[in-house]
Amino acid sequence: MLDHCSISHKGGVVLWSRSFTPEASHIASSSASPVNSLIREALIEGRTAEEKYEKDGYAVKWTFMNDLELIFVVAYQRILQLTYVDDLLAALRNLFIQMFEPFLATFVASLHALNSSKLATPVAGDTTASWNFAKAFESWDKVFDALLKSFEDKAAQERKSRFRSTVQVVSTDNSPPSDDLSTIPSESSVVPQDEQQIARNVQALKNRLRGRGGRRGGRGMARVESGSGRDSVPVSDSESNKRKTKSKTQRKWGDEAPSEMDMASLDFSVDKPSGTDGQLSHDLQALVDKASLGTRTRDGMYEVKDWEFGAKDGEDDVIARALKSNGTAAKQASGSLGALGSLFARLTGTKVLTQEDLKPVLEGMKQHLMKKNVAMEIADKVCEGVGESLEGKKVGIQSNNAVRTALSSSLTRILTPKTSTDLLLSIRTKLSSPLASTQQRVPYSITFVGVNGVGKSTNLSKVCFWLIQNGMRVLIAACDTFRSVGAVEQLRVHVRNLSMLGVNGATDSKGRVELFEKGYGKDAAGIAKEAIAHAKENDFDVVLIDTAGRMQDNEPLMRALAKLVAVNNPDKILFVGEALVGNEAVDQLTKFDRALRDFSSASGAGKGRGIDGMIVTKWDTVDDKVGAALSMTYVTGQPIIFVGCGQTYTDLRQLRVGNVVQAILSD
Repeated sequence: MLDHCSISHKGGVVLWSRSFTPEASHIASSSASPVNSLIREALIEGRTAEEKYEKDGYAVKWTFMNDLELIFVVAYQRILQLTYVDDLLAALRNLFIQMFEPFLATFVASLHALNSSKLATPVAGDTTASWNFAKAFESWDKVFDALLKSFEDKAAQERKSRFRSTVQVVSTDNSPPSDDLSTIPSESSVVPQDEQQIARNVQALKNRLRGRGGRRGGRGMARVESGSGRDSVPVSDSESNKRKTKSKTQRKWGDEAPSEMDMASLDFSVDKPSGTDGQLSHDLQALVDKASLGTRTRDGMYEVKDWEFGAKDGEDDVIARALKSNGTAAKQASGSLGALGSLFARLTGTKVLTQEDLKPVLEGMKQHLMKKNVAMEIADKVCEGVGESLEGKKVGIQSNNAVRTALSSSLTRILTPKTSTDLLLSIRTKLSSPLASTQQRVPYSITFVGVNGVGKSTNLSKVCFWLIQNGMRVLIAACDTFRSVGAVEQLRVHVRNLSMLGVNGATDSKGRVELFEKGYGKDAAGIAKEAIAHAKENDFDVVLIDTAGRMQDNEPLMRALAKLVAVNNPDKILFVGEALVGNEAVDQLTKFDRALRDFSSASGAGKGRGIDGMIVTKWDTVDDKVGAALSMTYVTGQPIIFVGCGQTYTDLRQLRVGNVVQAILSD
C-alpha cells in the first residue's frame, strides 16, 4: 500500500496531500520527509520522472504537468513491489487536471502576476494564504479513494491469477523430460507436494541431466562426435599430457649461499647500489612529468591542473585539427548534436512542442550521448528530462539553440557537485579542530574501492604525491590481502619512489610517507584499524587505505568491504572507476553503493555508509568521450574528485563542469 501522496506546485505550494499511516504523516510534516528530499536531491538535479528515487527505506516516484507547473508524488515502502504506481500517477494527473483545470490555471496565473509585480514578502504570503485549497479540492478525496482502490484491486487480481497459473503448471507437469533446463520450475514457483510427487520431480530432473550427456569420459578418454552419435575414443597418456599447459620453470637454488654475482642478477630494484647517480636521477625524472606538474598558490598550496577539453599542443594539435576538418562532413551526416537543431527547422515560431515533435530530436540526442560513452540508461533519463522541460513550450526561430541550451542546463545540473570537492580543506579542517587535552589527534582516512584492474593502487599513489606536496605525512595501509602476491609489493615500490621525490625544493620526502602492511590472508578491517591507530600514535596526517578489487556481484567480498567501512568509519570512501566503462558504470556504482549501505548498516554500526566521491582513471584514453563522468555522477549524486590521465605521479587532474559539458556537446 501507499504511504504518502501529494500534489504540489513547482514553487513549493502544496495543493493536496494524503498520508496513509501515522508514521508517514509525522515524517511528511518534517524537513526530512522523502518528498522534501526528492525536491532537494532529485528534482533540482534534473532527474526524470521515469526514475524511482529512494530515501530512508522509502521509494518515491513522480510525474509533472508542465503547463500548470504541477508535481504529482507518490511514496511507498521500498521493499514493496507496487507495479501499478506508474499507471496510478498518470491517471491521477489526468483526473486532477480534468476536474480542476480552470481553478489551477487561475492560481498559476496569479503566482506569475505576483512574481512579475515584485511585491513585498508579507503581501506575497497573504496572497498565497487567500487560496482555500481544502474547499477547492473537497471533492477530490472521494475520487482519489475510488481511483486508488481500483488499482489495488486490479493488482490483487493479477497476483491471484499468476499464483493459480503457477500452481496449475507445477501440478500438471507430467510431460516427458527434455534437454531444455529452462523448463525446470524455479524455487519461487514450487508449492507443497506429497512424497510421490516430490520423488517424480527428482527423477524427472535426473532424467533431464542424464539426457544432456551425464558424466563425461574419465581420464585417458576423449569424446568424438559423429553423424550417428557420440563415441568415447581412448587417448594415450602422453597425448593427454601434451595438452596440459606448461607450468612455470622454477628457480633452482643450491645448498650453498648465493654469491655476490647471483645476488646482483636477482636485484631488480631501481636504486640498486651498482647504479650510477645519473641513472638514478634519470629514473626519478621518469616518475614525474614536469609538463603535467600542478601549480602553487601564494600560500604555498600545491594544486593539480584542471583538465581542459581539446588542450593539446605541438604535433598532436596539428593532427587533431586536420582530423577535425576532414571529419566535419561525416559527423554532420551521422546525425550528431550539431544536426539536432535541423530537426526543428520545420517548426514555426508559434509552434507548441508536443511529444510527437520531440520524439525524433530526443532519439538523436540519445544517440549522441551514447557516442560520448554515456550509459544507455542514463542517456534515456537525460533525454526524458530534456523532453519534459521542452514539452508544452513555444519555440522561436532559433529552436536549435533552445535544444542545446536545455541539454546543456540538464548536464550542468547533474555534474555540479552537491558537496565540497576541496579534499585538502576537509583534511585541514579535521586536523585543526580543537581537542580535549587528553585526546590525541585522529588522522584523516580515505578508503579506495572499486572493481579489479581499474588502477586503485596507482591512483592512490598519485593522491599520496599530491598530499605530500602539500606538506602532509601520509600512511598507506595495504589492505589488499586477497591477492596471493603482488599487492603489498606494488605499494612498497610506490612508497620507495615517493620517498625519493622532492617536496617544496627538498631533495627527498623521507619520513613523509610510510607503508603499513601485515602480509596476506589477514582481515582487511583489522589491518585498517591497526593502521589508523599507528598513524594516530606517530602523528600522521592522512591514512590512505588500499582495498582489494572485487566485482560488484561478489557478495562475500562486498560484505568484507562493508565490514572494513563499518569498523573504521573512514572520512571519505572514494570509488575508483575507469573512463572506458560505458554501460557497466551504472551497474558497478549502483551495486557498490547499495552493498556498502546495506551491509555496513546490518553490521550494527548505525546508518550505512555509501560512496562519497569518485576518481576516474584512464581519462587520457577517451578524448572527448567523457560520458562516464556523467553516468557516475548521475548514479550516485556524488562528485568526481580527480581524474587520472597518465603513468606518472603528477598525472592527476581536476574536472571543471563547463569543460565536461563542452566535451559532451561537441560534435
